[in-house]
Amino acid sequence: MATQDGSEEVIMETEAKPKEAEPLSEDVEKGDGETTSHTDAGNATTQDSSISNGDDADDKQETVDLKIIWNKNKYDLKIPVDSTGAKLKERIHSLTGLPPAMQKVMYKGLLPEDKTLREIRVTNGAKIMVVGSTINDVLAVNTPKEVIQQEVKAEENKKEPLCRQKQHRKVLDKGKPDDIMPAIKGTKERLPTVPLSGMFNKSGGKVRLTFKLEQDQLWIGTKERTEKVPMGSIKNVVSEPIEGHEDYHMMAFQLGPTEASQYWVYWVPAQFVDAIKDTVLGKWQYF
Repeated sequence: MATQDGSEEVIMETEAKPKEAEPLSEDVEKGDGETTSHTDAGNATTQDSSISNGDDADDKQETVDLKIIWNKNKYDLKIPVDSTGAKLKERIHSLTGLPPAMQKVMYKGLLPEDKTLREIRVTNGAKIMVVGSTINDVLAVNTPKEVIQQEVKAEENKKEPLCRQKQHRKVLDKGKPDDIMPAIKGTKERLPTVPLSGMFNKSGGKVRLTFKLEQDQLWIGTKERTEKVPMGSIKNVVSEPIEGHEDYHMMAFQLGPTEASQYWVYWVPAQFVDAIKDTVLGKWQYF
């Protein structure tokens, strides 16, 4: 019994003895470490999310909502009210593709680049008008008239001189008329008060030109008849120096819509060529 009682007592002592704290296992330590790592990562994530990428900064500033109108298109734009006109142009560029240098931005007049929207009192819902063309639009525009004229001249220079062409050679080969008016190369003079005479037409007959300014007419006279041509109906006037006799020109008056209607006159004194063109076409014409 005693032995049994002793055994029971031992058993009881064993059951009654509190458990000692067990050392942390490696798994638990790992778990705590991972927990710490996750917490740190969470903090890092929080920090990263607070970094602005530029656009987010707009949300933290006082902004205005604008209506951008360009080329019949409308765009909504939110922008900080303290942005300058130059910054607004950059934002418009991102919306429209229109380079800032090509933009004319209007809000109660031309919008200054160096002032802020607040300074020029731009309010919510304001309409901003933009005028300008993209590079492609500019390139697509028709070439100006003066450039076309220059290109035509350049093309004409590449061609065979008119005085060498067969249709003109047969007249020029007759030589200079005996009664032609004197010519002065390299000078420009006003039209004389008398008709220009002694010249040849395409058929080799004599022709004279009379400029009736009071009637706005050019009289083309031959032995057979005189044509009274309104200057406003003459579409073009072209001329070229006669090779070997550069103090005289051959000249054509285009009386209809095509070159087939050209009336040719040969041996026109050079000093009167510009005055004839000015008088017939008007000084605003290019020749």
